[in-house]
Amino acid sequence: MRKNPLREQENIKAERSIALLKEGNRRFLEHKFIHRDFEEQRLETSEMQYPFAVILSCIDSRMPTEIIFDQGIGDIFNIRMPGNIINKDVLGSLELSCRISGAPLILIMGHSSCSAVKNACDDVKLGNLTGLLTKIKPAIQAVHTAPGALRSSQNADFVNEVAKVNVKVAMDDILKGSEIIREMINDNEIRMVGAMYDIERGAVDFDLSF
Repeated sequence: MRKNPLREQENIKAERSIALLKEGNRRFLEHKFIHRDFEEQRLETSEMQYPFAVILSCIDSRMPTEIIFDQGIGDIFNIRMPGNIINKDVLGSLELSCRISGAPLILIMGHSSCSAVKNACDDVKLGNLTGLLTKIKPAIQAVHTAPGALRSSQNADFVNEVAKVNVKVAMDDILKGSEIIREMINDNEIRMVGAMYDIERGAVDFDLSF
């Protein structure tokens, strides 16, 4: 049985977690995936899991997190919500991932051409989706455009900028909504970072500036 690096989770710090994700995305882009024995990984993680990161991303079918970061069974926690929005269930999931299960990194990842963001920009009203999309409105309001520029899904640059700012909004909401996560970050137990995934190029940009 291969040595599972996740058994050494307690020795993996946030910076190493970021490096592992960057290395995985580079392999994805270069089509150099690690060969994995999923049956072996399933058996190794049958009694305990040791993820090195928890990732909050969108439910979009074009961004399967384990694939774009070339990770296997038990490597990362996944939380997927339309537009990577924050609610109490997401906050509880983050607290479980970090405080209880020991993940040292929280990654909030938005993506280009996000359908949830597009619908929020178009002020779509549709059942329970209406309330969900209101959580993206602060990001829309924070993005300034030139006079006369479209502020709708017809403006791809606007949509992508809103998606980027929405990552920052999510990070702020986590800090406001979870005392546990806030204290862990302040005590340097964990780190939270933002990223954007380009669905056309397949690349993840960790170097966001807000």
